[in-house]
Amino acid sequence: MKAELAEFEAHLAQVERASAHTRRAYLSDLRQLAEFLREREIALDAATRDDLRAFLASRFGANSPATLARKQASLRAFYEHRVRMGHIADSPARRLVFPRRRVSLPNVVSVDDCFALLAAPSERTAAGLRDRCALELLYGAGLRVSELVGLDLADIVGGALRVKGKGGKERVVPLVAKAGAALEKYLQRRSGLSPRSEALFLNRRGGRLTGRSVARHLARYAIIAGARRHVHPHALRHSFATHLLDMGADLRGIQELLGHASLSTTQRYTHVSSERLLQVYEDAHPRAKKGADR
Repeated sequence: MKAELAEFEAHLAQVERASAHTRRAYLSDLRQLAEFLREREIALDAATRDDLRAFLASRFGANSPATLARKQASLRAFYEHRVRMGHIADSPARRLVFPRRRVSLPNVVSVDDCFALLAAPSERTAAGLRDRCALELLYGAGLRVSELVGLDLADIVGGALRVKGKGGKERVVPLVAKAGAALEKYLQRRSGLSPRSEALFLNRRGGRLTGRSVARHLARYAIIAGARRHVHPHALRHSFATHLLDMGADLRGIQELLGHASLSTTQRYTHVSSERLLQVYEDAHPRAKKGADR
């Protein structure tokens, strides 16, 4: 790996506390850039704004808009770091025009489908109780799947969980009654999974459950529950926030529960609720019916 990229990777890991997924994505983007520049005999630190534009243009047909937007973010973060470290005087990515991305609304599962999903795992086995507890925490506490599988027994603090979120930031998440009851039942049978670690959620070999396994189990329970759409773990977090907002919860409070650094991230859910209100109106109000008298 080029020295410039190795230095940036260390910065992401040690200073930014970026997730392993973010580090892999950024470094992959930057290796593509380095190869693009190498073919043109241009060093990374010698690249101009036009060179970066040419690189992004070369990826236009091969990558989705979301991936291109991430590549732009990778370039900006890398060159801002090079400026801070004194390697270059100005960032060639600073004056790049970043096109506005279409904001996609979160995928929200209906209340009925959520309840059916939570009831799908069997309570007769330790694995079933584990899965029911995991789903209760994804929906009832709004956890990210990475936060869920990262929990240890020591993170249970009374009627709450100490959760490590993005960037290593910790927050304490209170447990609603249903989630607390599911956790208590699972803990009573956790030994049936032959624990080999202090991880809260265990796989069949007694090690830490992975996010991929949670997604796989959730997809199976969605089929059992007859959910009307594909359900991924993050959809339960989106549903947690949207259903709270629908019931009149304060946006700032939801921000704290979710662990969002910026309120603007949480505000996406207000758009979801607006769409849901419009759908209720169109489905139920006489003046919205097709063919209604004018």
